[in-house]
Amino acid sequence: MRSKIHKATVVQADVNYVGSITIDEDLMDRVGLWEREKVLVVSNTSGARLETYVIPGARGTGVINMNGAAAHLIKAGEEIIIIAFELTDKPIPARQILVDKENRYVRDL
Repeated sequence: MRSKIHKATVVQADVNYVGSITIDEDLMDRVGLWEREKVLVVSNTSGARLETYVIPGARGTGVINMNGAAAHLIKAGEEIIIIAFELTDKPIPARQILVDKENRYVRDL
């Protein structure tokens, strides 16, 4: 694991949007997520797990949106964990944050 946003709340789920997860770009920067990076999304609410890719959302908005087919599995209002991994031959420090129900940064984990 290289990056994790813990206890995020899905703001919107739109099955008609072309796939992915939209994440507030401030949160992306804080944990080192990249645009179009593959992530694992885990719902603490339903137990659903899926892989998708990141689209930057407007800074400072707290936006976390499930888009496309992923919106069938994880709905608005669900609490999720977003995790990115890196293949490496050396240990790397993980950047992990906790957010509140409005997806505002609370603290590092």
